[in-house]
Amino acid sequence: MSFVEVAIKVPLQRTFDYKVNEQLTTVLQPGMRVMVPFGSQKKVAVVLAIKTSTHIASDKIKPISAIIDNAPILNTQHLALLKFASRYYCYPLGETIHIALPAALRQGQCPDKTSISMLALTEKGAKLPSLKAKTQLNLLKQLAQSGKSSLTELKALGFNKKTIDSLVSKELLSQTIEHDNQWQNKPPTIAAKPTLNKEQAVACSAINQATGFTSFLLEGVTGSGKTEVYLQCLETVLKRGHQALVLVPEIGLTPQTVNRFRRRFPDTPIMLWHSALTDNERLQTWRFCEKGSCAIVIGTRSSIFLPFLELGMIIVDEEHDSSFKQQDTLRYHARDLAAYRAYQQQIPLILGSATPALETLHRAITDKYKLLTLTERAQTSTDNQFKLLDMKGQPEQAGIAQASLAYMRQHLARGKQVMVFLNRRGFSPTLICHECGWLSECTRCSTSATFHKAIGQMICHHCGEQQPVPRQCPDCGSTQIFPNGKGTEQIEEFLSAEFTDVPISRIDRDSTRLKGSLEKALNDINQGGARILVGTQMLAKGHHFADVSLVVILDVDSGLYSCDFRATEHLAQLVTQVAGRAGRSGEPGQVLLQTHFPEHPLLQDLVNNGYQDFARFALTEREEAQLPPFTNMAIVRAESHNIKHVIDFLTDLVPVGNVSGIQLLGPIPAPLERIAGKYRFQLHIQALERSFLHQYLAQLVDYLSTNKLAQKVRWSLDVDPIDMI
Repeated sequence: MSFVEVAIKVPLQRTFDYKVNEQLTTVLQPGMRVMVPFGSQKKVAVVLAIKTSTHIASDKIKPISAIIDNAPILNTQHLALLKFASRYYCYPLGETIHIALPAALRQGQCPDKTSISMLALTEKGAKLPSLKAKTQLNLLKQLAQSGKSSLTELKALGFNKKTIDSLVSKELLSQTIEHDNQWQNKPPTIAAKPTLNKEQAVACSAINQATGFTSFLLEGVTGSGKTEVYLQCLETVLKRGHQALVLVPEIGLTPQTVNRFRRRFPDTPIMLWHSALTDNERLQTWRFCEKGSCAIVIGTRSSIFLPFLELGMIIVDEEHDSSFKQQDTLRYHARDLAAYRAYQQQIPLILGSATPALETLHRAITDKYKLLTLTERAQTSTDNQFKLLDMKGQPEQAGIAQASLAYMRQHLARGKQVMVFLNRRGFSPTLICHECGWLSECTRCSTSATFHKAIGQMICHHCGEQQPVPRQCPDCGSTQIFPNGKGTEQIEEFLSAEFTDVPISRIDRDSTRLKGSLEKALNDINQGGARILVGTQMLAKGHHFADVSLVVILDVDSGLYSCDFRATEHLAQLVTQVAGRAGRSGEPGQVLLQTHFPEHPLLQDLVNNGYQDFARFALTEREEAQLPPFTNMAIVRAESHNIKHVIDFLTDLVPVGNVSGIQLLGPIPAPLERIAGKYRFQLHIQALERSFLHQYLAQLVDYLSTNKLAQKVRWSLDVDPIDMI
């Protein structure tokens, strides 16, 4: 009798052994799925190893129930990646593997998803007939540009199945089923490409000449042509017959990226991976990657777990973006796992950003990564003009200064687009009673409830609790209740009244809830439909708006004073990214920053010297304060309806006396001490050496598995946290 070691989706930091007869050991391989009895249930498990002995008494070991796969669904390298992620982020291996797999494979199914639905213009459709339905005409134009595209790709670009079926029925589109094919059998077609400037050429040359594992930080100002560097480096990878993974922070960037890549590589199979795909579409992408049938995958953070037959390069665009960090369950950072995976496969990694994270920049400065800089904007010869608008004593309406309105009128008169940025959705962050000073608060959280005027509701943006807008003050009975503070909904209402003849588009989480609404809004902006754009950080992330010449940033001050040591870094990144949406059409743009503290050192440094100078100064401050990236950090978070249980649990984790190489802070209240009725406290763990931190965390996780207090609270361990919330 032999034994198999398997990983099962259970919240335990261990693996399990099962019996298997000698005949089956010749069939079983690591990475295959088996069905095993677990308690009164049967569960899907993944084989980690075949063994001849076990430390558990043989009479206590159960046999496996069935073998699911004929071949491993996870190869040796892929299993090693998942084991590393489980170990590094202190998360159970069985649950880590479960998170990485598509839903069908988690459930023990074996569906064959090696065929894909493709659409192309018919001879009739290629003539681009005039159609009343604007969306249908846009789809024909899209296919005229990109050629044959998959159904999944067109849906990602905002075209729904009803539109597609209608054009198929009119015989303007043809739909075919293509099966798994090896695209490497023929060289890829490369469309016309622009000539690189000197800095871009140097960057491409350095990346293309790299052998084995090399990490590059491509630090380029907004509009400097980082994407063109990606494309020309990918050309070399594709010609070798290798695959590439391109990580983007948001689903909203996927359509723009797909269009750009599709135009450059018209007959190369490009597939997508993000949360808006159906289970079947995700499995399809998984299978095509695994078999080497797709050349490029464009995906959000979880695409780092996809299997590849011959991965040749990983690109992480906007590497600084916090969306790459998973904030629950397995709290991994896709950028950091990309570095491990590139090292594991001995391939180049490109991290691109105009505002690199201080951790990444530190590695580049200390020569762990190779730094490539792009200082010239591709479309303009001069940089955007920044102006700090002192709001002290300045007349304003809905948070917008009269001076800002004057600038907006000038740019609109020239036929340009204007962006107004406020990173706060809703109508106002709270309501206030004019007579007694009552403020609207969430009943379950230690924060205010946001007023959403359009739907007449007070909504907590942390726990989701909704309440109708009160007619009277619950404290004094007064009807004098007014909005306090500004949100994007209020800005849109005010600007609609101020610029009655100018079309306005608001982009935030509320206005883009419906599927395809974001893509539709972005298309409208790029086609010149909307002249004033109002939005949150959804507008700031990598979008190319050619006609935007003025950006007005409201409420800059909210990020200047915070208990989070990363707040100034995030503010500087956000301001720089938002400012980069202007001046992308050949002339420098203008950027107005409304602030009550124009003399603040951060703002002065950003405006006069740029993000690069700010970041290097911020690194000096971090070193003096012994904060990441000069130390390594983890946070144990705990929450419960009973505050005593939380404090007792975290206090119990603090050892008596000093622990070698480790500093502890806590238990301390979280910045938002109460969410959804639960009290939240934290224990901060810091170490100068990463090895000391992980040795301590390994002991801590072992202790927690037997800690009775841990059963009374909900706790989590966050390694390399990016926020303190």
